[in-house]
Amino acid sequence: MSLPPTRRLLAAATAAAALVLSIPACTTAPAPDSAPTTGNSNTLPSAHVHGLSVNTETDQVLLATHEGLFDVTRKPAVKIGPTNDLMGFTPAKEQGVFYASGHPGKDSSLPEPMGLIKTSDGGKTWEQLSRQGESDFHALTTTRSGIVAFDGVLRTSADGRTWKTATVDFTPAVLAGNPLSDTVLATTRGGVQRSTDGGITWALQSAAPVIQFAAFANEVEAVGVEPDGAIQYSADGGVTWAARGQLEGQVMAIAATSGSEGKPWIWAATSEGLLVSTDGGTTFRPSDAV
Repeated sequence: MSLPPTRRLLAAATAAAALVLSIPACTTAPAPDSAPTTGNSNTLPSAHVHGLSVNTETDQVLLATHEGLFDVTRKPAVKIGPTNDLMGFTPAKEQGVFYASGHPGKDSSLPEPMGLIKTSDGGKTWEQLSRQGESDFHALTTTRSGIVAFDGVLRTSADGRTWKTATVDFTPAVLAGNPLSDTVLATTRGGVQRSTDGGITWALQSAAPVIQFAAFANEVEAVGVEPDGAIQYSADGGVTWAARGQLEGQVMAIAATSGSEGKPWIWAATSEGLLVSTDGGTTFRPSDAV
């Protein structure tokens, strides 16, 4: 897989497997440490993908799943680190640094729920940061100012250890941010909510379509997927949107990276496998990452 050389930064989006903009239920006991294999070369290593990350520096594509973290750049996909149910998953600005939340695996010593955990070695090992036994952050993202997360309450944190509560009247299915910006999008039943101060204050984008999944390709370009799979593109950080193409199958998570002008690359983990668009969402094809 060859990525465009422009805007070499870590850009990713994570998303819970929400259906019609609802926070999903989940079990607390992930399946055994194994990845299903079939004759389909594009088969995902798990039927439950909660997050997707694409690293433009290394070309690595990661899937955060019910059975743990998988590097799908490898063939076959290789599981990284322990088997935990990573319901929330998001990259930091630094290489190899990710935050996650969810439920411990059957052989894990982590508390239930896991609270916020962090890896600095690409997912091989994890440290407990905060809210262990208290929070299962299904929606989770990073910004220039810190972390924005939702566990039934919308919370912000500058360091992942101490938290402030944001007063909002919506439930986000997905939180989408970028480590180089303080703009955050929250997809909700009532439409797209937007924050420009790292998740502290929010405003409904009344002109925006109802979007289920969202991701930033860089500081300003964003992409979204409507509940029926229709693709939307924004060149101004989620203020205005333009329709693009269509995704088939059930979408579970998306990620985006910078491409040519107005045409970010978009990855989507779906029931049809891992798909990629190199023309800003107009067309999709099976990704060669799996």
